[in-house]
Amino acid sequence: MDILIQQLFNGLTIGSVYSLVALGLTLVYGILHIPNFAHGALYMLGAYVTLTTMLLWGFHYWLAIAISVLVVGILGVLMDRLVFHPLRDAPPIHDKIAAIGILLFLEALAQIIWGADYRSMDTPYGQVINVFGVTFTMQRILINVGAISVMIFLYLFLKKTFIGSTIIAMAQNREGAHLVGINTNKVAMLTFMISGGLAAIAASLSAPINLVFPGMGHLVILKAFVIIILGGMGSIPGAIIGGYIIGFSESLGATYISGEYSDIIAFVLLVVILSIKPKGLFSREGF
Repeated sequence: MDILIQQLFNGLTIGSVYSLVALGLTLVYGILHIPNFAHGALYMLGAYVTLTTMLLWGFHYWLAIAISVLVVGILGVLMDRLVFHPLRDAPPIHDKIAAIGILLFLEALAQIIWGADYRSMDTPYGQVINVFGVTFTMQRILINVGAISVMIFLYLFLKKTFIGSTIIAMAQNREGAHLVGINTNKVAMLTFMISGGLAAIAASLSAPINLVFPGMGHLVILKAFVIIILGGMGSIPGAIIGGYIIGFSESLGATYISGEYSDIIAFVLLVVILSIKPKGLFSREGF
């Protein structure tokens, strides 16, 4: 029972990170229908910016995360303005090629600036708590609390604010939103900023229990695409629930089946669920 509880907690932690990354991905896809393959590079840069501000300038962990969210969010806006916006009338394949190009460029840039070495990030929350034989680290508790808090805040922002309603309106009908006076260009920029910020938060929270390196976003973004396909393209509930489904499945599978196959479980689940619900669990128009 102790092992089961431990693995459920680990699954919650993994799922929280996956859900944050998938949320940013599904937001951009929901309003622009762009599969942003470069999202993994934003995740990677979020970890590097947090690490650098902590090491070079001695900033506190939370302040470093705030700076990372701002920097990566602005980078997301630049990505939209300089790359995706000029391609808005181009064939869809151009967006995909451009996204892959940005991914390769940002990874090469990270290697030039920080090198290819694996780095570890210190955290002020390295304490270990033992409850009835089950071990919890403060950093993992922080990941869960932080990720769930961000998801709740994002939900309230989208559902309860005027700006959030413009994002939902654009996701439902871009042309209709433009006709009623919504500035679709500003909404697109805001969405890319939120998407980049979510990637930075996910990376900054998870980096202390993982390692920071230029290719750290590869597997995460691959899982994020599995999650948004599994949950339904453009669906926010689907991204959240899909993230936790994958997180729990990987954690329990690694313990009770084999750790060697934990990364394959996500793709097996994708095939099984799509064979039952071809459009995903929560496929619908808009968010």
